[in-house]
Amino acid sequence: ARDLLREIPISKLLEICKKAAELYMTAELPLGNGTQTPEEFCRIQSASTGMPEWMCAGNMKKVAFVLEHMDEILDSLTRGLPLDILTRGYGKEERGVMMSYQANSPVLGLVLPSNSPGVHTLWMPILPMQIGLVLKPGSSEPWTPYRMTEAFCQAGIPRECISVYPGPHDVGSTVTELCQRVMLFGGQQTIDKYKGNPNVQAHGPGFSKILLGDDVVDRWEDYLDLMVDSIFKNGGRSCINASGVWASRHTEAIADAIAKRIGPVGPTSMTDPEAPLAAFTMTGAAKAMHTQIEEGLKEPGVTEVTAKYRDGERLIELERCDYLRPTIVHCASTDPALANTEYMFPMASVVQCEQKDMLKKIGPTLVCTAITEDPQWSQQLLDATNIDRLNIGAVKTNALNWLQPHEGNIVEFLFRARAFQNESPAAH
Repeated sequence: ARDLLREIPISKLLEICKKAAELYMTAELPLGNGTQTPEEFCRIQSASTGMPEWMCAGNMKKVAFVLEHMDEILDSLTRGLPLDILTRGYGKEERGVMMSYQANSPVLGLVLPSNSPGVHTLWMPILPMQIGLVLKPGSSEPWTPYRMTEAFCQAGIPRECISVYPGPHDVGSTVTELCQRVMLFGGQQTIDKYKGNPNVQAHGPGFSKILLGDDVVDRWEDYLDLMVDSIFKNGGRSCINASGVWASRHTEAIADAIAKRIGPVGPTSMTDPEAPLAAFTMTGAAKAMHTQIEEGLKEPGVTEVTAKYRDGERLIELERCDYLRPTIVHCASTDPALANTEYMFPMASVVQCEQKDMLKKIGPTLVCTAITEDPQWSQQLLDATNIDRLNIGAVKTNALNWLQPHEGNIVEFLFRARAFQNESPAAH
């Protein structure tokens, strides 16, 4: 795959990405023995994942946006490296310094998820870096890998450069075993299994949070919209949705205000252009989460705040799918299990914690929005190695800048920087 892709200049591959974006968004593309329009894609993705159709269409736009702006994204991820260095393996950058980058693998294996189609944006930069793809689709969401494969191939990518292997979990295990570089998605147990394995980039629960600094917490109402949108947008399904709001005071009032906004929300039709919630299509999944939450609410210092604003139960069981309605809990300390947990629906814990203790207590955090103007605390946040994506200021946790790396720079994962010389160095 890599040899074939290296025959195509990266500049041409970037043009192919733009063409693939257009095909992905507008074309009737092959699927199995038939074809599929964009509208049919959204309908079948909605049916299998539980995402409302308008959210599926929105995720299509995210993928297309990344492909259309791939030249800017690669320039950012490589920190302005001349891209032909990735092809040749060496070359001089603009300062005249010799650089060498060696591909760690001719292909990237991907064990893909079923919960949020938006994560497919993470593997879009691979082909233009002249690395092949080995895709194991998620059981409920094979549609994006299939459609993207057809869009790429019709735009000019050789078919030999993309392999799609649907199947049960052991297919994912085989991909992980045989590929020299793997990106996979899974639960915390999967993440723990591959922790420390340099060949695997594992993406799991985000435990993303909003931290209100002591210097702004008395003005918490100014940030209510930010907190609600961070928790609620995209059906609360994503690892970049906030699952916690931490503050040293006013936490009961904050929890109540968020609950008042999202507690009354209930499910509507999947075709509703404003449907706010995603369904659970896997039998028993929603009930299991509901049961875990109910157990967590029995711990001292934990209170559900949404119940009084909700008409009916949290769990709604229907014939073909289930729903979990938005849930906000208040934790009087960081001790309860629900103080730091994540579920695939709009649920968050509002946690009371002194600012000086927050960075020690929050644990691994994919996106941290810290609202503060305190320079000393800002520096501590910048130094905190348990935070991946850091926003300092009024930025929603789910407001991504696509030019920024996500959970590790994919270029550094796929390529090894090394010393290279083709002439004797100057005498010292």
